[in-house]
Amino acid sequence: MKEKIVNRVTKSNLITIDLEDFYPLGERVVFDISNWLEQGFILKEMNFREKVLNHDWNQYSDKFVAIACTTDAIIPSWAYLLIATKLSPVTKKIVVGNLELLETVIFQDIISSLDTSIYIDKPLIIKGCSNKAIPVTASVHLIEKLLPIAKNIMFGEACSTVPLYKRKK
Repeated sequence: MKEKIVNRVTKSNLITIDLEDFYPLGERVVFDISNWLEQGFILKEMNFREKVLNHDWNQYSDKFVAIACTTDAIIPSWAYLLIATKLSPVTKKIVVGNLELLETVIFQDIISSLDTSIYIDKPLIIKGCSNKAIPVTASVHLIEKLLPIAKNIMFGEACSTVPLYKRKK
């Protein structure tokens, strides 16, 4: 007589949180200020303002944008702010920095607004593998949000987890 194989993971009350499920669609791009500088280093205000005025900002519609300067030029704060006044109405998100910082900020926003009420007093698994580039800081931010409410937190896959936290009784 054969014993029936039972999937105990699906019958458990474990909840798997896959950050990839929250990954927002939209292209991530870098807007490089150095392209508008004389020789890549010198910001001339009149020329810069003219470029801002005449640029097609609609090309950034529904994109996530990191404003950066890829040279060692010293950029005054107002230049970033001026560009932000044009990008803000058309983009999903703007940061000053690189694509890694952009992704980090996107996930901080997502996790900060995450409704965690379904995770109260539950055993949780933060899924480890994903097809998209989820920043490690997203998992850290998620831990900060879940620690006060979760019964326990593990990392990995349901079949192979690494215990991270267990609430004391």
